[in-house]
Amino acid sequence: MLQSFKEHIDKKFPFLKESSILTTISGGLDSVVLTHFCHKMGLKISLAHCNFNLRGVESDEDESFITKLADDLDLKVFIEHFETEDFAKEHQMSIQMAARELRYEWFYNLAETLSFDYILTAHHADDNLETVLINLTRGTGISGLTGIPEIHDKIIRPLLPFSRQELEKYALQNQIKWREDSSNASEKYLRNKIRHQVIPILKEINPYLLDSFKNTVDNLNDTVDIVDESLNAVAKRAIVELDAQHIKFKISEFKKVNNPKAYLYEMFKEYGFTQWSDIVNLLDAQSGKQAFSETHRLIKDRSHLILSEIKSQVQNEIVLDKEEALNNKIVFPNGILEVTQVNEAGESDKSTIYIDKEKLSFPFTIRKWEDGDFFYPLGMKGKKKLGKYFKDEKLNLLEKENVWLLCSQENIVWVLGMRADERFKVSENTQRILKIDLNSK
Repeated sequence: MLQSFKEHIDKKFPFLKESSILTTISGGLDSVVLTHFCHKMGLKISLAHCNFNLRGVESDEDESFITKLADDLDLKVFIEHFETEDFAKEHQMSIQMAARELRYEWFYNLAETLSFDYILTAHHADDNLETVLINLTRGTGISGLTGIPEIHDKIIRPLLPFSRQELEKYALQNQIKWREDSSNASEKYLRNKIRHQVIPILKEINPYLLDSFKNTVDNLNDTVDIVDESLNAVAKRAIVELDAQHIKFKISEFKKVNNPKAYLYEMFKEYGFTQWSDIVNLLDAQSGKQAFSETHRLIKDRSHLILSEIKSQVQNEIVLDKEEALNNKIVFPNGILEVTQVNEAGESDKSTIYIDKEKLSFPFTIRKWEDGDFFYPLGMKGKKKLGKYFKDEKLNLLEKENVWLLCSQENIVWVLGMRADERFKVSENTQRILKIDLNSK
């Protein structure tokens, strides 16, 4: 089997031979065999072990076993202790999810801090089958049926083609010791139920289950390539705007395809949406209707869908006295204002205005706009409500939510990034001029 592993590395991951590698190790069969394989190949590896403090003495014995293994193989080992139960309670998640989040965050931090090129995990063919069956029981799309990826970012899983039976046979033949995790026998966890109850029955039905599963996954991955090609073609036509704040899609491009729901699912699944009927309904909904996931939202805006991240609550108002406001850089959530005194006024635009200093009253306020706000648009006669002004400017809901105002006491001086107020403009009688620049962060 070692020869098969070497051939697999040569074919799929030849770059590992020249890389600095962090190999994750629990002490179980799969990670111990992976460590021996890498060591025998002469790969430049160090070990990383998580002690989750979940099994008392058993956890400590796992740690001691790994420390000795590292000494025997002359490998550097990193060990981290976690209070996993406390973390799970604090973040209201299962123990398994807490352990997963803790370990991967630590692995990535180690890799970044110590300049490891890749992180190896010991997932094997049986793990892959279990993951697909779990996804199937929860409901999934084609991506959930293609199993665990061999490469994801810095994570590489070189044992995926090999079964647990093969790993165990190699370990026994070469007198390699490993640790058994007693929690793997508990059937209170879904994965263990599938491992101990479901898969044995499937293997009775088909003794070559893992081979059949591998063929199925290969076929599905080929199908994924076709799906991705079609999806990319639609995305290329549909996306009309893209920046750090939002992505804007043409609704007409989704309506042109035979199955809009399928394309919407593939386009937006990674953003956490689950209510797909609501999203499909957005295509024909009134402007302003929205659909939400925990992290993102989709807004119907006339003939477009706008995807944006749901951001945590930020400060909605900043109050500045005269000393704080003048000749200073003022940082607020949407950018930076720079206020300077100048001798001459230039042309005002969306990012720069010139105002008469004597017409100002303090304090200055930078705040989000509110219903009922009005101003006197520069170059126009009379006042105008901001809601009407935004409608005339054809702002969508997301753009309106991101509008900030610069105010002198209660009066609007500038609708930031849009238009200044007529009342504060520079005239022939102006003696002192302030220039205010709006810059992005």
